[in-house]
Amino acid sequence: MPTTLERLTITMPSEMAASIKQAVDDGEYASTSEVVREALREWKTRRQLMLNELSALKADIDQGLVDVAAGRVKTFDADRIIARGKQLLAARSK
Repeated sequence: MPTTLERLTITMPSEMAASIKQAVDDGEYASTSEVVREALREWKTRRQLMLNELSALKADIDQGLVDVAAGRVKTFDADRIIARGKQLLAARSK
């Protein structure tokens, strides 16, 4: 099935435009449109990764709230955490 192309006009700082034109002039891309299409594909990939990470973080927060509601929490004790970290590090060093 052929892809339908749509023409868009974009505005960007001259430094960005110069970088795009340079990439085409250097033969890295056949056209400025190819540069922009690749940038958008990478943006979509990064955005999806960010959304996945955000979803996982929300799930962790929800689980934490469930644990709090069920009383499955301990009082925060920084000294205990530091001591445990030192203990684990010492065990690894042996």
